[in-house]
Amino acid sequence: MSSALTDLFPHPIVQAPMAGGVSGPELAAAVSEAGGLGFLAAGYKTADGMYQEIKQLRGLTNRPFGVNVFLPQPECADRAAVEVYAHQLAGEATWYETELGDPDSGRDDGFDAKLAVLLDDPVPVVSFHFGCPSREAVDALHRVGTFTLVTATTPEEARAVERAGADAVIAQGVEAGGHQGTHRDLPENDGTGLGLLSLVAQVRETVRIPIVAAGGIMRGSQIAAVLAAGASAVQLGTAFLATPESGAHALHKQALTNPLFARTELTRAFSGRPARALVNRFLREHGRYAPAAYPEVHHLTAPLRKAAAKAGDAQGMALWAGQGHRQARALPAGRLVEVLRDELDAAAAALSGTPGSFRTSGSFGASGASGKGGPR
Repeated sequence: MSSALTDLFPHPIVQAPMAGGVSGPELAAAVSEAGGLGFLAAGYKTADGMYQEIKQLRGLTNRPFGVNVFLPQPECADRAAVEVYAHQLAGEATWYETELGDPDSGRDDGFDAKLAVLLDDPVPVVSFHFGCPSREAVDALHRVGTFTLVTATTPEEARAVERAGADAVIAQGVEAGGHQGTHRDLPENDGTGLGLLSLVAQVRETVRIPIVAAGGIMRGSQIAAVLAAGASAVQLGTAFLATPESGAHALHKQALTNPLFARTELTRAFSGRPARALVNRFLREHGRYAPAAYPEVHHLTAPLRKAAAKAGDAQGMALWAGQGHRQARALPAGRLVEVLRDELDAAAAALSGTPGSFRTSGSFGASGASGKGGPR
């Protein structure tokens, strides 16, 4: 890598921000300390909760890190469909001895308040999910020295990211675990999407800004493949899910390599938005009926998912995972970065005969971020 991001993290490895308590300060610090880019997930947190985690993370590492925020969602849910789904889930609530959540608990995830905190107390990197921020928001972050990333799942979305002035685009393939970062949630998003290598190649021909590739990557040889395809760095989520520093529930970590959970599917069952999860009872029974209604379905099912976790029932939990989940390694996060780096070097050497050649490749150009890693 070169230019702005070289100053941020020496290895082309970004730890994906996994919301719901998975990507906390401990995980982000371990990745950053090892030379990758650790990320805090601010999704589903309050602005103050995000601020407190940033403060905690700064106490754990002096290295650059990122914070991910969700963009506000348009109000387009079919209220009748949400009510029908709530009626279907009534049996789950009885089973887990809880109440269904309020689907109207909130839709903007405190975006404006979080952006205000990030402008008042800048961090090195901010990434956006579920849409494309305004040019004004990106410019404001640049003025305080923050590097900006935005997720895209199509070449058209990547073009919108470039127009917004972002420094780099996260090209998320359909293999990725958790929520797809589509800018608009349409019915045709269900079960479809571009595979990562095809997406990276198409985005490379569409935009001039650097690409961070995400989706199903679990090994250094796969990192080498997407770098060769035109990416400048990679983002891994499921690979870090099983680490001791991850805040994922123990059952979630165990399920990644449990033969009982052999495959994944994109589903709306838990949140109302397409997200890749391990197939379990809840997904099988309710996935086909869940409406396109985010965050209404997310709020509706939140007590069910919490009760299932408390009861130790993985069959009722949202077990987010990418297609490469069976390759998960329960290594400390810092050690995993080192192993991935060594695997990448070995793959680079095998391809070119030049050890470590991928560690200084890529096309990260000048950005609005400050020169030496930006603010802390």
